[in-house]
Amino acid sequence: MRLTFRGFLFLAALAAVALAVFFGVRQRLAAQAPPPKPAGQAVKTALAEQKSIPITLHANGSVTAINSVEVRPQIQNVVRAVHVREGQDVQPGQLLFTLDARGDDSNVARARAQVASQRADLADAEQVLQRNLELLSKKFVSQAVVDSARNKVDSLRSALQANQAALEATSVAAGYNQVRAGIGGRIGAISVHVGSLAQPGGAPLLTIYQMDPIAVSFAVPERELAQIRATYPDGAAPVTVELPDGSELEGKLMFIDNSVDSQSGTILMKSQFANPDRKLWPGTFVSVRMTSRTLAQAVTIPAQGVITGPTGQFVYVVQPDQTVQPQTVAVQAVVDGVAAVSGIQPGTRVVIEGAKNLRAGAKVREAAPAADQPADGAQ
Repeated sequence: MRLTFRGFLFLAALAAVALAVFFGVRQRLAAQAPPPKPAGQAVKTALAEQKSIPITLHANGSVTAINSVEVRPQIQNVVRAVHVREGQDVQPGQLLFTLDARGDDSNVARARAQVASQRADLADAEQVLQRNLELLSKKFVSQAVVDSARNKVDSLRSALQANQAALEATSVAAGYNQVRAGIGGRIGAISVHVGSLAQPGGAPLLTIYQMDPIAVSFAVPERELAQIRATYPDGAAPVTVELPDGSELEGKLMFIDNSVDSQSGTILMKSQFANPDRKLWPGTFVSVRMTSRTLAQAVTIPAQGVITGPTGQFVYVVQPDQTVQPQTVAVQAVVDGVAAVSGIQPGTRVVIEGAKNLRAGAKVREAAPAADQPADGAQ
């Protein structure tokens, strides 16, 4: 009887151990089993929107001075004084150089003396003519005497006019010894010093660049010319340049070239900018941005949703049953990652990511957003 009870306990313990092992293995297998795979390929989608988008052109520009002057002397002479320093700002008409004017000054003095002498001779001849006229009225002299006196007066008047013209010419030549600024701006390096020989055909004495306002030259594709002229008939299109430090300046279009470069298919344009702080410097390169036109009420989608196939461009449109169908579209423009397209209606849901292995009629589902990124409400 005792053995039977012990056997019962042994069997009960063995059964308990077997049940524990069974349930433990079952739970482990259940934990290791993969979860059921959801139906459909994971994609990201977006709704097509209708809005106006500006078409912006980007180009590389070069800063150029609107006006620049290479200062050269008009006569050959020795430099006696330099009145400016390199890098100085000058005003129109400001004295830059003085040349050796001693020879020209003597010529002016000689011409002035000749004019004074000729004027005195003319005054004396006019008095003689007047006296002869009085004597002729009293029959004391003949008409021939009066005519001779009148001819002398006319001759002296002509000679006086010639001497006055010579005086003006020598005065102008003497004025060339003072070299003045033709425009206002900043001067560059000075190539001569006191005692140097300045020559009209030699290197420029210095160069003046107008700094404010200043221009930026850039080229745009020729296909944009008609749109720019239609959008801005007065030509004053807004232009923005980005400086190396990240700041921006606003200006306006001031010039469109009269021909297209047939080699590059571009046309040259210039824009004008106020430059009181000298942020733009001649010869530097900047990034140019110009709005050529605006697409009003365009249908837009993210640009990555447009797929280029063997027969053209298309998008995958998500149907109400969560399947996709390809839809042919025409891309009108791409601006900052947004494509303006025709061929679909606003509110259409299109696939923008995960379309690599899609086919017509394929089942799709919305992919879960990344853990560090919030879900986009439009997707």
